Amino acid sequence: MNMGIGDSSSIDNVDPSPLLPTSTQQQDNYSCHNPQDQDQCNSSAISLLGRDETRSMSTVPLPDFHKSLNNQNKNASHSSSSPSWRYPIRSTNAYFTQMSSIFSGKFLSWIAIVQFSLSGGVMTLMWSIGLPLFKELGIDASRQQLYMTMIISPYALKPFIGVASDLFPIGGYNKRYLALFSIILGLLGCSVLLTLFHSGAAAAAVAPTSSSPGDNDNPASKVQRLADLIVVCFFAMNLEGATLEMLGDGKYSEIMQRHPESGSSIISFKFVLSLFGTLVTQCYVGPLADAGYFHVLFWIALVLLMAPFVPTLRGWIPEKKIKASEVAEEEEEGGGEGGRGMVKLCKGIMFHRGMFQKKKTPFVAIALSGLAAPVVSIVSTYSDMNIGLVFSGFVLVALVVTTYVVFPRQFFRAQFGLMLLCLCRIRMTSGLSYFYTANSQCLPDGPQFSYTFYITLTGIVGSVIHLIAVILYQTFMSSWKYRPALIFSMVLGSLATIVDLIIIMRWNVAIGIPDKVFFLLGSATFENLTNILHAIPMAAIGAKLAPPGMEAAGIAYSTSIGTFCFMVTNLLGSAVLKWSGMKTIGEDCDFDSLPGLVVIFQILVPILGGIAAIMLFIPNVHQTEPLIDWKKERWYEGEKESEYETSIEDEEGSVSEINGKGLGSEGEKNLV
Repeated sequence: MNMGIGDSSSIDNVDPSPLLPTSTQQQDNYSCHNPQDQDQCNSSAISLLGRDETRSMSTVPLPDFHKSLNNQNKNASHSSSSPSWRYPIRSTNAYFTQMSSIFSGKFLSWIAIVQFSLSGGVMTLMWSIGLPLFKELGIDASRQQLYMTMIISPYALKPFIGVASDLFPIGGYNKRYLALFSIILGLLGCSVLLTLFHSGAAAAAVAPTSSSPGDNDNPASKVQRLADLIVVCFFAMNLEGATLEMLGDGKYSEIMQRHPESGSSIISFKFVLSLFGTLVTQCYVGPLADAGYFHVLFWIALVLLMAPFVPTLRGWIPEKKIKASEVAEEEEEGGGEGGRGMVKLCKGIMFHRGMFQKKKTPFVAIALSGLAAPVVSIVSTYSDMNIGLVFSGFVLVALVVTTYVVFPRQFFRAQFGLMLLCLCRIRMTSGLSYFYTANSQCLPDGPQFSYTFYITLTGIVGSVIHLIAVILYQTFMSSWKYRPALIFSMVLGSLATIVDLIIIMRWNVAIGIPDKVFFLLGSATFENLTNILHAIPMAAIGAKLAPPGMEAAGIAYSTSIGTFCFMVTNLLGSAVLKWSGMKTIGEDCDFDSLPGLVVIFQILVPILGGIAAIMLFIPNVHQTEPLIDWKKERWYEGEKESEYETSIEDEEGSVSEINGKGLGSEGEKNLV
């Protein structure tokens, strides 16, 4: 089963021994390196999960960071530290203490809330409810997959969000008010859904008595309008999740650039919290969907969408406020034009003109890349699928050329490798889901899984397996290099699809193994395990590719390309399902072509294409090592060496003071 988005997605492969910082990390309200603040620092990371969650996490055999006190040299970042199985509580406490010393307790708490409520909660809810909701409306598998592609397209808009965050501070903050605006938009979309279902408009659209002679009032037209409106509301709700996740990714990517020894621990952390949210969400989605209580699910989504509002408003995202006096000083130094730094556009909104002029080309390229996925999904869904496929091909070529021209060669090679890895797996998600949940009229001899079993029970099993996968990866595979980690997880994941093939062919029934037992022990276990093992190193590579000074936009660019490639594989999968002549709704359904499609697009193509992409383009370095030496690269001549050095910590362990005068003629500010 492939219920999740997979790219997200979206964990972390890191040698834990060098996670201890070697230099002072500047915090919002306290420093974890000051003796008087040490108790507050040590307790903040543990308290962010709550007492019950901390108790459950204390049994996780994470690495014993006390053993790494003798290895604080960043040059030893590729060395391995043996995991401690004898002291799990001490290891876990040390793990969160070191995480907090690098990323701050408040920021980790904010990430936890966003990942649990949005990435794990709302995203899982919408991804899971899409199957029963659209199936009840009479939407076939091919079109349902198109709808789901449209719903996840906000994650491809991350470049716009990243560029806006880097260049247009609102109210003195790059991230805070942009995040608040997205929360309000998500709440608005969910409120419209609640109005639709509570007012009876949704029921009237699908009721048989709603037919009338007019073309605009026939049942098919009403259902189409209802489905379109649901997709728009889901889009707005996902836009909140995409915005907050991107802003968090940009901030921790910025911190990771200063602390490459942190490896991918923060990515493991966010994956774990997302998995907890997924686990809780899947417990209730299946039963409520079986009962048809969609309005209850939307009420729950409303609460989850509101969860990050107060922490965001209170400034749990670490960033320095830009004061009006500083902007006025820069404008005066720049001759009233603000050309050397920040310029005020209107009340409450500023523009980082200096940063934009210095890196105009990459900023424009990154922003325009966000148009790709929404345009493709709109054209494919509401116009013609063939046109959408052709347009997708042109966009992919354009993204490859843009990445090659604008970014350094090392960036291009790694990003191109990630693109190929995503494109190698053509998605058959809707075809498999419709097969497993087909009723007796559609498929008399099929599995006929209920939504409670297919979404909730298997989802819970899958979430537990995800968590185990994170622990296993962090414990055993975090010391691997990127290539062996990706090849191992990709091959294992492709072979796990054989379980789906056996059920489709009904071979398990022939040997006396019930569908539910075989599915739980097979697909729900191995596919979920390998999905996470594959996602962690890919996410770590994307985070470490972000250029210094434009972390939010850089990581948004990588994420957007990954999301677009995922959408292209969904689009290709939808087209393949349609061209195969498969009948997935109504009576006497036909799934005869599904086994061949699974073998070709889920097993052979991923293995053959994936290994080639990894060996040719993915750097063969340890996961705690930097992928690009940006200082040596001297990317974009407008960025002087002195400016780069102000964005990182010096060797004595202090953070360079950053202000308009300290950066020379450019007058740049590195806003943390």
